[in-house]
Amino acid sequence: LGMAAPAALQRSVVSPAGRHTASLIFLHGSGGTGQEARAWIKQILNQDMAFQHIKVIYPTAPARPYTPMKGAFSNVWFDRYKICNDCPEHIESIDSMCRRLTDLINDEVKNGIAKNRILIGGFSMGGGMAMHLAYRFHQDLAGVFALSSFLSKDSAVYQALKRNESALPELFQCHGTADELVLYSWGEETNKMLKSLGVSASLHTFPNLSHELNRSEIEKLKSWIVKKLPEAPKEN
Repeated sequence: LGMAAPAALQRSVVSPAGRHTASLIFLHGSGGTGQEARAWIKQILNQDMAFQHIKVIYPTAPARPYTPMKGAFSNVWFDRYKICNDCPEHIESIDSMCRRLTDLINDEVKNGIAKNRILIGGFSMGGGMAMHLAYRFHQDLAGVFALSSFLSKDSAVYQALKRNESALPELFQCHGTADELVLYSWGEETNKMLKSLGVSASLHTFPNLSHELNRSEIEKLKSWIVKKLPEAPKEN
């Protein structure tokens, strides 16, 4: 077709200390980068979020015109008409990014990592992106996490799950009650909708936390990651 494939997404990677048997993809929030997301978590934990056997990948969204910023370029996973939970989704940009992120998943599969040994999630818009990617296109992933994230009321994710028969990845959700950008009620509503459509979903509430991450949340997330991606038994 003469169309060059888009370049691979830039990424910051924390390698496992030992044998690589699982992978985790962490998607930053709007306007961020993979490096910044990694640095933010490192600052909260006083060290990288690192594991014996899990490779942690922080990709960076390519810059694109972003409507909530009056069309200024920003590192966002997709466009939005505005930040609210009852606006239609900008499905074209969401789907094109799902294709780019599928390439990233496929890179891990080529490295010998099974899909059920890959987790995907993120903060804010990154969590929304992860839910689209997993519940619409990759229902065989190990799990999904969404921190301070939400889906629109008529999300394509809900439409896809209404027609779904197969087992779905578990969702780990965290949200602060003092979030003024992505309201706690939007996160709660997303959780209830997904549960009603057959997703095994937990919602961890952080009183007084605004649109940010904190240490107890990251520690909880780490415990869940290790539960979903346990170390593979040693081969004799």
